[in-house]
Amino acid sequence: MSSSNMKTITVIGSGLIGRSWAMVFVSGGYSVKIYDNQPGQAANAITEIRKQLEELEEAHMLRGELTAKQQLALLSSYDNLAQALEGAFFVQECVFEQLEVKQSVFQDIERLVGKDIILSSSTSCLVPSNVFSKVQNRSRCLVSHPVNPPYYVKLVELIPHPETASTVMDSTHALMTKVGQAPVCLKKEIDGFALNRVQAAIIAESWRLVQDGIISVKDIDLVMSEGLGMRYAFIGPMETMHLNAPEGLEDYMKRYGQGIQRVLTSFGPVPDFFGEGAKGIVNEMCELIPSDQKHLSARKERRDQLLMGLAKLKNDN
Repeated sequence: MSSSNMKTITVIGSGLIGRSWAMVFVSGGYSVKIYDNQPGQAANAITEIRKQLEELEEAHMLRGELTAKQQLALLSSYDNLAQALEGAFFVQECVFEQLEVKQSVFQDIERLVGKDIILSSSTSCLVPSNVFSKVQNRSRCLVSHPVNPPYYVKLVELIPHPETASTVMDSTHALMTKVGQAPVCLKKEIDGFALNRVQAAIIAESWRLVQDGIISVKDIDLVMSEGLGMRYAFIGPMETMHLNAPEGLEDYMKRYGQGIQRVLTSFGPVPDFFGEGAKGIVNEMCELIPSDQKHLSARKERRDQLLMGLAKLKNDN
């Protein structure tokens, strides 16, 4: 396949994640064809993207070398799947998070594309061996799991199907790097991938500490935002340990390893997120930020503004 052909990406599904992927891909100069099976939805998505790109340009936060107008010119919308897939070298699926829906979408796609076209799913909780179980040629299939919102949080987890070719992982890694994302490769599939497994460990211990009456909801969030999160915005837990002992990671474990093991063995079982004890935590959270749309939307907007600022800071470093 000549490099001139490797310019078009098809995004399947025009919801929040589909629109985000489309914005990321056009920022890297790729033509993006958005498909949605609901007539008119893909066209509506482009209207929504136009608004966002213009706002980003005004805030000097537009990604890539092209202007908002140039990026918009790379977008097209389709209600017809065959037309949407024509000419694409890479397909990013972003439909509803339901196994049967994704399986049938990939069956439909496979009938319409050549065998070299990479098929990628945005799923956050379904493993590739399930998502692609009805695809004939699974060597070109993988999960590319973004983090919400992908435009500011650049991590993408690449998870292979047991049959995925290493060249497919390499090509996808190169594509994601080219469009400014930060791809990480899992060597094999596992429930929760890497990000959600680490997140689940943090959620579990945070929940336990509040449930056991050790700390408040407000203060456990400060432990992360004003403590661990300050480091983790730039370096991960492995490097943090490596830098926290005079002679690196092995020295760190000599000094603190037994203490960490002692604390870990004191952890309680998986907490109950639904029973009576959970109600108190939910109420405490809702006192801080009520769960009506007005309050939640304002906090989400604040979150995105802060992430935008952090993304800018990370780019400048």
